[in-house]
Amino acid sequence: MTRTTNKTPKPAGVTRRGFLNSAAAGAFVAAAPLYVRRANAASSELNILSWSAELPDDVLSDFQAETGITVNLTPFSSNEELINKMQATFGEGFDLCMPSFNRAPEFEFLELLAPFDTTRLAMDNYVPSLLDASEELWTWGGELYHVPHVWGSEAIAWRNDQADLSYADMSYGLLWEGDFAGAVQMRPTSGLLGLGLWLDATGKLPSNRMLDAYKDEATMRKIYDELLAYAVAHKERIKQFWDSTDTTRSGFMQNGCTIGQTWDGPALGLAKAGEPVSYMAPQEGALAWIDGFALPKAARNVDEVYAFFDYLLKPEIAGRVASGSSYNSSVKGADAYVPEADKELFRAAYPEDALDKLWRYPASPSWFNTVRNEYAEKFKVA
Repeated sequence: MTRTTNKTPKPAGVTRRGFLNSAAAGAFVAAAPLYVRRANAASSELNILSWSAELPDDVLSDFQAETGITVNLTPFSSNEELINKMQATFGEGFDLCMPSFNRAPEFEFLELLAPFDTTRLAMDNYVPSLLDASEELWTWGGELYHVPHVWGSEAIAWRNDQADLSYADMSYGLLWEGDFAGAVQMRPTSGLLGLGLWLDATGKLPSNRMLDAYKDEATMRKIYDELLAYAVAHKERIKQFWDSTDTTRSGFMQNGCTIGQTWDGPALGLAKAGEPVSYMAPQEGALAWIDGFALPKAARNVDEVYAFFDYLLKPEIAGRVASGSSYNSSVKGADAYVPEADKELFRAAYPEDALDKLWRYPASPSWFNTVRNEYAEKFKVA
């Protein structure tokens, strides 16, 4: 049985086109290497510091039934929260954690992780472009410290019973100048990024699609000073700031939000549940990310870790993860096990040339996230 707790355990260069085209393709591959269980793993457990919606309960319950290993999840809702929990415990109490691929510089500096034994992973089962993204940033000293799990995006979600929108009109600008004053939800951090992409696209604030903000701190502050001034001047448009899957859902279903810049998972999950919510990439490009797994140095249940990967890297299991989380798998052939309704939602989310326009988060320089969070907090409390 899967247990979820909010209490921290006590100590004990891929192109955007290739990234998505490879992810959309699927070819069945050989099964993962055999795993020899410890004494039938009757009392084994696995402790994962996990994104709140990326490991569906039914998948974990079936993993326990097959292996005898109990999975204990400690959920988090941002990379900052993950990093804080890892630092607070030095990784003690966790056998796996789930950083986003672009946070590699911070984790390399913290020295809290151990490399994976790639001989115990079915590396050929990964979509090559997604594995390349991890290998590009997380190979330190010739060893790999991160493998992909799911990928997704942040774009525009809206109540389709209250607004009729199309791809031709889809833009982050709808949040700032559209007919939705007082009915918008977003995160302060990525909301400023989306604003920057729109202002760049309209020529009002050239930023090389916001990539100039990653050059150096002085350049970033120059750009973000203008973004913050614009955002604060238009803050009356914001109904709520979301910080998790649950607050995103409640924004649309209980709190009066008509439109928002959100993750795909919560919006598509509502759509699959029959709620009047749609999700679509804007013309400026959806914000694309990859979440994966890393191995804390303090991990105690290492055999169970590799048993878990043997299970997750089966295409049929990866397809269930994708469907249950409403995110997209990093495993080849997983799409063959995703329901047709999910595939239709994917096509609606990324129409026409939307996949070619994806904006993938670059690696964050050591100073970047502290400064970004400073501006986000000023926006939030203004």
